[in-house]
Amino acid sequence: MFAALAVPTRRDMVSRLAAGDATVNQLAEPYPMTLQAVYKHLKVLEEAGVVSRPPGPQPRPVRLEAEVFDLMDKWIERYRRRAEERHRRLDAVLVAMNEEEGVA
Repeated sequence: MFAALAVPTRRDMVSRLAAGDATVNQLAEPYPMTLQAVYKHLKVLEEAGVVSRPPGPQPRPVRLEAEVFDLMDKWIERYRRRAEERHRRLDAVLVAMNEEEGVA
């Protein structure tokens, strides 16, 4: 998912889809690229589970799968908490070291 969102064009597409579903042609409008290139970007986003397109005739709407971002947020939060705990332990060690130096 992170790799899929590493490309600015894909992030912009996701941002635009946050406002509502859009067809591939609507998504392609602002980009100076072929429709084929837009489909390639969408395929990467689909494979990552970030967007979906229901089966059926064209034009099919592209839909943002918001629950994927909830999973991503939970993953990030778990590692953020771990990093904060390490920083708190480091702060405690530094305070102890400073106190020892002040005593000596």
